[in-house]
Amino acid sequence: MDRPTALPAGAEHVRTTPDFDAGTVPAGLLRAHRVADGVWGRLVVRAGTVVFRFEDDPDAPVTVTAGGHVVIPPGLPHHVEPEGAAAFAVEFYRVADGSTAR
Repeated sequence: MDRPTALPAGAEHVRTTPDFDAGTVPAGLLRAHRVADGVWGRLVVRAGTVVFRFEDDPDAPVTVTAGGHVVIPPGLPHHVEPEGAAAFAVEFYRVADGSTAR
């Protein structure tokens, strides 16, 4: 399944979560959840490795290593699986016209 690798044109940064690790990752991120309608996410891995899974394609995990990221379109269920000493944050963006185009 094709997934966007970049945020849509005009995406404006809204906020960034604190950095999470195995001891601080919220339980909700470890099970299926969604980014709100009209909001795009970007998982940014600071250290180690995080496995990212879209729930509609669980057999196609995305392995993200330090310095990498994955774009999260609005409304698509997903979860994260931090490995070992992983550290990561999630950035949130809105598009001025409210576009959810992929």
